[in-house]
Amino acid sequence: MSEFLWGAAGAGHQIEGDNTTSDTWFAEQVKPSVFQEPSGTACDSWNRWREDIGLVVAMGLTAYRFSVEWARVEPTEGTWDDAALDRYEAMVDECVAQGLAPVVTFNHFTAPHWFAARGSWLNPEAPALFARYCDKLMDRFGDRIAYVVTLNEPNLPHVLSWLNLPDFVREVERATLDACSVAAGVPAYRLANVVLPEELEAMEDGLEAGHVLARAAIKARRPDLPVGLSLAVMDDVVDGDDASVRDRKRAECYQRWLELARGDDFLGVQNYEQVPYDGAGQVPPAAGVPVNQMGTAIEPLSLAGAVRYAHSVAGVPILVTEHGISTHDDSERAAFIEPSLVGLQGVMDEGVPVLGYIHWTLLDNFEWVFGYQHQLGLHEVDRETFERTPKPSAGVYAALVKTFRSE
Repeated sequence: MSEFLWGAAGAGHQIEGDNTTSDTWFAEQVKPSVFQEPSGTACDSWNRWREDIGLVVAMGLTAYRFSVEWARVEPTEGTWDDAALDRYEAMVDECVAQGLAPVVTFNHFTAPHWFAARGSWLNPEAPALFARYCDKLMDRFGDRIAYVVTLNEPNLPHVLSWLNLPDFVREVERATLDACSVAAGVPAYRLANVVLPEELEAMEDGLEAGHVLARAAIKARRPDLPVGLSLAVMDDVVDGDDASVRDRKRAECYQRWLELARGDDFLGVQNYEQVPYDGAGQVPPAAGVPVNQMGTAIEPLSLAGAVRYAHSVAGVPILVTEHGISTHDDSERAAFIEPSLVGLQGVMDEGVPVLGYIHWTLLDNFEWVFGYQHQLGLHEVDRETFERTPKPSAGVYAALVKTFRSE
């Protein structure tokens, strides 16, 4: 695994803070809001980005995945913020200078406020607007990045539709979008990660078209640059001998995207959990089994299962762009990493091409609707001073990487 990419990940809105021209910031402020709390200053990474890259270097890693905030780069339609572009370009250059491969996500859920006010990905012009933005990023620093992830988890709303969420959650989502529409004075304010059930297919149609146009724009600038998208892929397994529910979930949540990825250079797989299904639906964990903050059993081999399945359909190399565990107990995270990586090595030994492993996440950050209540970071962040403190899991991961790199 010496040529393998070893990394950690972050995402703009979740760590930068004060992303005031974005759709998600707008949705955090309305009442009611599906977001438990506003993102606020987050981890102050807009100002502390160099320190964050230093944390990646200190762990002996070889890649840093981060995202560019479209809302910062194009705060109003057709107006480009050169200072924001300079800042992201400096991040790319610092990664290169420190020996890190920049894995850059061009859209990690969030979009500009003006884009959401025009219906987000339901707007027929959305794909072309996104491709124009991608071209702007390529023009500025596309010659120095290692991988582009066009879209982060465009299938996530479909995956979430399979969770056993109480009805009031769906009601609050709808009320949030209604409140946003009223506050913005538009008929339909929309977000890519708060999607109404009746709009799921149309939203995915817009996202798929956006990926295709973005890929073409990126390749026009630099044909050799590996381009893909990342998907939320649970390790959906069958409990018993009736695979009908599991197979229906795969068809609904993954199939269109895995088929789309056949035209890409790689597929980003993002896995956090294994979910068993019998013929009636999801099977809950047995009593006493340790669970993560999402309530599913802690299963390190879920990563291997997700990678194996995704590659079997997409047929392109896999880059693990996210993998981790949501838990308050860092000892669970520290114990989770090695068996997960051993399982991944087993899949590679089977012949599945895996380009790298990027752990989510570098820092405890803003986890969307859960606010700051869910912890997935290798580093703790003081909510007042923003001081970063490595957790034991950061040392465990660093030691494992050193071992794997020397093999």
